[in-house]
Amino acid sequence: MKVLIPTDGSPDAQAAVQTALRLLSTADRNIDLLCVAPTYSRGAGRKRYEQRILSETTEILEKARAQIGNDGTNVRVLPAIGSPAAVIVNRSEDYDLTVIGPKGRGAGANVALGPVASRVVEHALGPVLIARELRSESGLRILIAADGSDASVAAINTLTRLFDLRGSEATFMHVAETPWIHLGLEEDWETYDEDEKERSDAGVLEKQMTREGSAIVNQARDLLRGTGASVETAMDEGNPADAILGEAERGQYDLIVLGASGRRDLKHSMLGSVSSKLAWNAPCSVLVVREPAQ
Repeated sequence: MKVLIPTDGSPDAQAAVQTALRLLSTADRNIDLLCVAPTYSRGAGRKRYEQRILSETTEILEKARAQIGNDGTNVRVLPAIGSPAAVIVNRSEDYDLTVIGPKGRGAGANVALGPVASRVVEHALGPVLIARELRSESGLRILIAADGSDASVAAINTLTRLFDLRGSEATFMHVAETPWIHLGLEEDWETYDEDEKERSDAGVLEKQMTREGSAIVNQARDLLRGTGASVETAMDEGNPADAILGEAERGQYDLIVLGASGRRDLKHSMLGSVSSKLAWNAPCSVLVVREPAQ
């Protein structure tokens, strides 16, 4: 397993390292710690700047290496100069996972994702873990968004391949969008009585979506067999992003796992609206996995 962990020495970045160490499997774990200093923008004094910044980045990297300690993990330190987001994104394709803190140095207290983390989540070509501080001291709680898509399956496979799931509690959640969204009905469709719903096209669609959702979560839970995790399923109806965020808060989860749709090319990459909202607003760590490239 090859893992890239960018760090800028901030408390946020240090917490991301600790979260990664707790979540990831220790088997054949290889971590590259990357510290990217901004490019010198003035004319004179560039050589002196690069010498100083190399010393500072090396110090940051060695402190991050010390966090990992001697647990058998193979660790490399990689100092670099350039645009932090661009350097991280360009390297992400060569790794099984990129781990990044949500804010980093200089981000305001009210910012959900800092500018570097935001660009990495949006543009990285490999899986990204937005690593926030864990809520549980032991026995991780994991919420897996299951929608039956290729991206969702890829996210679950990434979870089982890279993460230590022994003793964890995993919940597969499927959210069916309310029928009026698809049929152009008014939102007060929910106020109709049960007989009206049963007879309406929306009622038929609701039953169909419920059956499909049950099949999706049952099929997805099979992917976690043999991982050591206990598995539950949950069904809901409404706006998927809001429903998942609500469940993550109520259930005090440590990690949300989801697949991300959207264009993959580096210049125009765009996350789907659900994955983007969860990455920005989740109260816990989020694993975002792109749909497999065609």
